[in-house]
Amino acid sequence: MPPSHEAITRRTLLQAGALSVGIGRGLQQPAPYSSTTAINSALEAVRSEADLGPYSPSWPGITGQFGVPQWYKDAKFGIFIHWGAYSVPAFGSEWYPRMMYIQGSPEYRHHIATYGPQTRFGYKDFIPMFRAARFDAAGWAALFRQAGARFVVPVAEHHDGFAMWNSAITPWCAGKMGPKRDVIGELAAAVRADGMTFGVSFHRAEHWWFFNGGRTFPSDVQDARWRGLYGPAAPDNVQPNARFLDEWLARAGELVNRYNPQLFWFDWWIEQPAFQTRLQQFAACLYNRGIHNRMPAAINYKGTTFPGRAAVLDLERGQLAQIRPTLWQTDTSVSTISWGYIQNDRYKLAGDIIQDLVDIVSKNGVLLLNIGPKSDGTIAAGESAVLVEIGKWLAVNGEAIYATRPWIIFGEGPSNVVGGSFNDTKRTAFTGSDIRFTQKGGRLYAIIMAWPGSSVTVTSLSSKMALAPAPVATVRMLGCPEPLAWTQDDRGLTVQMPGQRPCDTAYSLEITFRTA
Repeated sequence: MPPSHEAITRRTLLQAGALSVGIGRGLQQPAPYSSTTAINSALEAVRSEADLGPYSPSWPGITGQFGVPQWYKDAKFGIFIHWGAYSVPAFGSEWYPRMMYIQGSPEYRHHIATYGPQTRFGYKDFIPMFRAARFDAAGWAALFRQAGARFVVPVAEHHDGFAMWNSAITPWCAGKMGPKRDVIGELAAAVRADGMTFGVSFHRAEHWWFFNGGRTFPSDVQDARWRGLYGPAAPDNVQPNARFLDEWLARAGELVNRYNPQLFWFDWWIEQPAFQTRLQQFAACLYNRGIHNRMPAAINYKGTTFPGRAAVLDLERGQLAQIRPTLWQTDTSVSTISWGYIQNDRYKLAGDIIQDLVDIVSKNGVLLLNIGPKSDGTIAAGESAVLVEIGKWLAVNGEAIYATRPWIIFGEGPSNVVGGSFNDTKRTAFTGSDIRFTQKGGRLYAIIMAWPGSSVTVTSLSSKMALAPAPVATVRMLGCPEPLAWTQDDRGLTVQMPGQRPCDTAYSLEITFRTA
């Protein structure tokens, strides 16, 4: 019988000396805390930017000014990237750093069996193993562009507290440990060089309590030497203190000042009351900087953390059932299990993601699709294949997606998604009678979600209905060179389908109307 993954991993660690010395050979013990001087400097920069105007650090001073940037309204499709030291164990999910300290969890049992007790090998010890030897920012950007993405959002810091840039605030960052590279800086340059917009996500709020399981039994979380990584590890029902909040704002501000992100994605825990004043300072800082640099920016939020006219609503692994008047976003993953890389993951079908993209765009939404690269910096073949297939579809049908706006109704047909978050496992089985609408430049796009057979009837374009501005003038299918036969009557617009399909799913009719 071949050796198990656990046995191979343990042997590798022993050979590297990581298990015997706790933090691994060649890594000097860092300062346990963040730099107060750097925090204060970053805070001053945030406050100075927030005071410049036209935004001011209050909800009225933000909602009265904010408008969704044009680039964001037009983009429709972006790539999310969860990559960090949690990709080294590649087990469970990107929440491995927390779950390995939750007694009885599968991650806890796996960790002890593979690496030993948490007193001897803690999460910090994965960092020297996170070398990113094959990370190629330009190669990533080229793949994302091939996929048809118009913006890219890497996780700048996840709940684990390890910053993926070269931070002046903390030694626990990719610029000083692990890869010893400014991952965020490299991606920002590569993404922009390939003509896409750059953003970041920032999950540090949850770091306040993320490692608190390590306080319930002997572990390295309780060792003050590593507090710079593990943080307060406080109960999640206790509000963060002023020092934590200041460092949260300072790190967020450092990202803005260094990389000028045009999208800043927040996770849910910033809804806590303690963050509110600093959120207003941050929003004013980001938006003012975007205006002054001519790089207009937006913030993503969940739930009710922001007033609706101050930022863009994001639904995690979920969608809306109807058109929303203001822009919104779905974030979901190619993986059905994890956001970060894990072994033996399962991936969604490209066709299912494409159908979701069409449904989302028809309702004034944007899709932010996540991948989780391996610890060496390569992207799993299964994820790359999905991205390439999406790109092929957008190469044919992008005209019906990019820079479009919702029509009077989002669609017709028997199938609709269930609105809300965390419901993307309830797969909607779209049929050839399900059609979604978008519009642009006087043209209507009717996207047929599945192949309907020899013909399709768009009932919303019945000559008796008042939805269309005038009788239909022309009909063509994107990617299809041959003309289509069609008629319009009281039943609707009936179109004869071409003999050859231009793509594998979701077929776009471009419709124009007569002018006087």
